Amino acid sequence: MKIVSLETFLTNAGLRNYCFIRLRTDTGLTGIGEASLEWQELTTQTLIHELFEERYVLGSDPFDVESLVMRMIRDQYQGSAVAMTAISGIEIACWDLIGKATGQPVYKLLGGRCHDRLEAYANGWYGGAVAPEHYAERATAAVAGGYRGLKFDPFGTAWKRLDRQGLDQSVAIVEAVRRAVGDDIELMIEFHGRLSIDAALEVGRRLEVYRPAWYEEPVAADNLDLLAEFKSSSTVRVAAGERLYTLADFARLTSQRAADVVQMDVAHCGGILMAKKIAALAEPYDIIFAPHVSIGPVALAAALHLDMCCNNFYYQENFGEHDVNYRDDLVKGWNRFDNGYFTLDDTPGLGLELNDAVIAAHPYRPNTFPSLWDNRWIEEFTKRT
Repeated sequence: MKIVSLETFLTNAGLRNYCFIRLRTDTGLTGIGEASLEWQELTTQTLIHELFEERYVLGSDPFDVESLVMRMIRDQYQGSAVAMTAISGIEIACWDLIGKATGQPVYKLLGGRCHDRLEAYANGWYGGAVAPEHYAERATAAVAGGYRGLKFDPFGTAWKRLDRQGLDQSVAIVEAVRRAVGDDIELMIEFHGRLSIDAALEVGRRLEVYRPAWYEEPVAADNLDLLAEFKSSSTVRVAAGERLYTLADFARLTSQRAADVVQMDVAHCGGILMAKKIAALAEPYDIIFAPHVSIGPVALAAALHLDMCCNNFYYQENFGEHDVNYRDDLVKGWNRFDNGYFTLDDTPGLGLELNDAVIAAHPYRPNTFPSLWDNRWIEEFTKRT
């Protein structure tokens, strides 16, 4: 079996654009992947066709996915989030092809079922919230939908420092959410790498009383020494990894025990098999993982197949319930989310297909994702209804 064509599809989903991939083989089988990268979707699409399509993908056997990914990582040489996202999307599509060719779901090809169902936590639920009482209202609604975990960023547009007013406001937001949802709901506090270590530690100490499940990227995402220093002083778990892109990065993260929860993103770290290697790096250190997924349904499906075949899976991020109302229509064969959990059946491959008509009905729009460090974040997300 050889790959004979590679197509890419850009589509807009509100604050994000999604970049989907379809590979076709000489046997007529098709496999789908996703290579979405906030702010850089058009660039990623260009790289897929400019560098990877003819030189590596066309004529390849999708079963030789390990060699294909190794050569693409090696030969793109400079390394970047764009390149790794492009490679990841192609790799995901290869696994969809392998599953369809063998008549097996991807997770069964990578170790089999380790879980009956996969628990999800909500992200994106606080769109429209500004004041603490707004966060509380939206948190209550998310919990009513079955979620037992909520992630949110209460820090406005902070960068490195929080003034006293900003710190008090952030604490008030977390306090209001905890009071609204009670003690049994897990709260994941998203820092987005905003703060210096001294500011992050001060915030962390103030928030301890509300029993967060974890602090996510409390300091700069790529500074593992600072992350380890923060973790050594925190009584709350640290989560990180969504902005790491190579196996070597994750080897350092896990060997330094710089995080308690590893958040590799299957659509950015090299794909499904690479993510499973990262999970294996974490396992002997008793580190759990909770894949980052802030993009579309194909990337989410890939993460779920990873989750299902790994013993140290912990929690799955889910934006799906708080995305555009046509999100699930971008694909066929989805959604398997119900009352806080995902399930996977035995449908071969990833278990879904692209819906070309709906994708075409929502064309790409440039620069839709807001900056997290200026007022667009406030105006276009937290004031979104």
